Amino acid sequence: MSDTVLRTAVPSERLSAVSDEDLRTLLLIRHFETALLDLFAAGELHGTVHTCLGQEYVPVALRPLLRDDHVLSNHRGHGHYLARYDDPAGLLAEILGREGAVCDGVGGSQHIHRDRFLSTGVQGESLPVGCGMALHTRRRGRSELVVGYIGDGTWGEGAVYEALNMAALWRLPLLVVVENNGIAQSTPTGAQMAGGVAGRAAAFGIPYEHIDGIDINAARRRLAEPVARVRAGEGPLIVEFATHRLGPHSKGDDTRPPEVVEEARRHDWYRLYPAVAPEQFRRLDGEQRALVAELVREVMARPPARWTGAPTGGTA
Repeated sequence: MSDTVLRTAVPSERLSAVSDEDLRTLLLIRHFETALLDLFAAGELHGTVHTCLGQEYVPVALRPLLRDDHVLSNHRGHGHYLARYDDPAGLLAEILGREGAVCDGVGGSQHIHRDRFLSTGVQGESLPVGCGMALHTRRRGRSELVVGYIGDGTWGEGAVYEALNMAALWRLPLLVVVENNGIAQSTPTGAQMAGGVAGRAAAFGIPYEHIDGIDINAARRRLAEPVARVRAGEGPLIVEFATHRLGPHSKGDDTRPPEVVEEARRHDWYRLYPAVAPEQFRRLDGEQRALVAELVREVMARPPARWTGAPTGGTA
């Protein structure tokens, strides 16, 4: 194996207490996503919506390692947005097509643009775009990263390999975050991907980190130095989070056997973190649950969004 490949293990059984800020963000994302599924079930939400239930800790762990960097998200990107911006009202209004929407209601759940944040529902699209952005920032002498969130299913796209080849050759400041939840829509990863992400990283000579666990502090400590090396101009990095998708692919279309879903729930941070700090969890869980419930009532009462020709910037 190439000496550029680095392996990291963060045992899930060793959980450390998190700050109020981190836990508040985790809980905001959890209750926001749950509310979306409830709205769909009630017939109030139309179109497609892909939740990140179970994966909320990934962008929260990365948040303090990122500065004014470019973030390229994907179809399961609500948590990426909420970890970056304190704007659940603007995002909910966007998804529901109500006034105050971050993109005037024309982007919906998957296509969000704000400042240096861009999401897309097209698998693999973000990495070639990210290479161009990373090349631009490097040529201008900036210390910015381009962060591209992809899933395990995205490795079936040829554009991913073209992008990694360029990123490695040109030593671009590209951070590829792989949220490997073990299933690509309805196909288990083992049935659609031979080998693994580590081997693919090694083939391009790109450093690789593997995060197997949900401890936010441990993941953050392990990634601080590798991410700093990308920022210093040493080239790209691939970080693979072995995570779990608790909810359906989109709305109610979960094709997995019940025992597979239950196994995923065994690793749910929402089940495990209360034992670490019971009082903190109870306090903040109630706070964020109430915040999201009020947010839903308030946004639902707004008039429909109107296209103004430019993003609103997420103010609400």
